[in-house]
Amino acid sequence: MNTLRHKTILIISLSAIFIFSSCVSLKKYNSVAGDLEKCKDERKKLEAKARQIGDVNGAQEKTLARLSAELKAEKEQVTKLEAEVQELKTERDRIKDLFEQERLNYLKNTTGKDQETKKLLKELQGIQENLLNKEDELNKADKRLLEREGVLKDLNGRLSTKEQRVNELEAILHRQDSIVKTLKLLVANALLGYTDKGLSVNIRNGKVYVSMDESLLFASASYQVSEGGIEVLKKITKVLESNPEINVLIEGHTDNVPYKGAGQVKDNWDLSVMRATSVLKIMVEKGYLKPERLTASGRSEYQPIDPENTKEARAKNRRTEIILTPKMDALFKIIE
Repeated sequence: MNTLRHKTILIISLSAIFIFSSCVSLKKYNSVAGDLEKCKDERKKLEAKARQIGDVNGAQEKTLARLSAELKAEKEQVTKLEAEVQELKTERDRIKDLFEQERLNYLKNTTGKDQETKKLLKELQGIQENLLNKEDELNKADKRLLEREGVLKDLNGRLSTKEQRVNELEAILHRQDSIVKTLKLLVANALLGYTDKGLSVNIRNGKVYVSMDESLLFASASYQVSEGGIEVLKKITKVLESNPEINVLIEGHTDNVPYKGAGQVKDNWDLSVMRATSVLKIMVEKGYLKPERLTASGRSEYQPIDPENTKEARAKNRRTEIILTPKMDALFKIIE
């Protein structure tokens, strides 16, 4: 960001020399134009990074939904296996009871008359064959039972792991939600005197949005922050100094009226980026915020609050938004 700042200052200085001096060579002019293109390239990189950060919350919610669905499916399968295991145990006990009953019947019948011995031996042979079949069924049932119990144990282990991960995710989300609500309250209290001057503080998509009308920070078509705007930014910066786990995205927004200006700002894209960068620099210079916590982004006219083509709608759309997001390092670690 310091490199971009130095390049911006260099370009502004060279542009001023070009405007107020008729002795500037074509070579110097081309050099200035080249630096301007480099600045635009860096701006595009910053915009891409901002979009990446904005996608984090959506990815987080999708991951939690996927894990919750998997957990539900695992629980249903465990319940089904438990029922099958219980059914197999019941069948095994039934076969054991039948074996004992047939053994007792045989002993009882053998106390009869000798002439019935041949008949009883034949019956005994049938009983023995039936018992062998039942014992074979019992062995198979025991084998299936062991297999099912092994699967059940494995599923329970995986289920426990899934539950632990879901619980950790929910704890992180709950903590982040608490941080966001607390942060909104702190910022809103710090800016109470500006709520009727074009400033609002809201929570959207798990983030705190501080939205400021153009008139609160800038003169029309300018990217120089006014003295009153500097005071507002100081108050926001003061809150962020004591909350180092919050990342800051600054977005500049314009209306759809084509920008007509001179110098390095040629259109609404340039104006929105320059305004966001101006706000970022003040927040770094007037406080103790680490530059790596902040990102500047220009949205031009393409994210309007009010799409109507009226004077009032255009006034709403000319704004600067400071978007505050808790760091999600712990969440990323769990997802990985």
